[in-house]
Amino acid sequence: MALRAAVVVLCMAMFALAADPLGTDLNGHPIEQIAPPGAKAVVLFFAASDCPISNRYIPEIERLDREFAPQGVHFWWVYPNPGDTAAVVRRHYEQFDIHADAVLDTEQRLTHMAHATITPEVAVFLSTAEGLREVYRGRIDDRYVALGRERPVATQHDLETAIRAVLANRTVPKPGGPPVGCSIVPRNAP
Repeated sequence: MALRAAVVVLCMAMFALAADPLGTDLNGHPIEQIAPPGAKAVVLFFAASDCPISNRYIPEIERLDREFAPQGVHFWWVYPNPGDTAAVVRRHYEQFDIHADAVLDTEQRLTHMAHATITPEVAVFLSTAEGLREVYRGRIDDRYVALGRERPVATQHDLETAIRAVLANRTVPKPGGPPVGCSIVPRNAP
């Protein structure tokens, strides 16, 4: 009997956890899933309104979104930092003329799911019948060598290569180096 009660409690806890939204949109509506029907892959772009390196990648992420969205790749701009409220992100979208889906990762569920630590950092997930499976996490390209050290032009396009590999059903290569940018602020930081 005790085992049955434990199983019921565990199932209820799993159901409650599954019912929690992944984040909210800019109008405060919960986002329950990030892979729309028919999506082949989902790209999470971890951004911060106040990170200059993240902001410099806006044109590249928008270019990749325009190129790969028609092929079933869905992009989300994930704002994990507590200071990036809906009002702040709206201003950020206006200032940089961003046209992508945004999610406020107020509980940092997506951040933890992707093991992201930096903005900008990206994670690519395959959308399968069993759910999402991460196949890439890391830098967008090799434009930034280190903080304060930037190439004029990227020579390796890690994210684009990963997306192309997903669409061609090939093994996704690992990133060629670590992401460079601003640390994600933990949700409960002082």
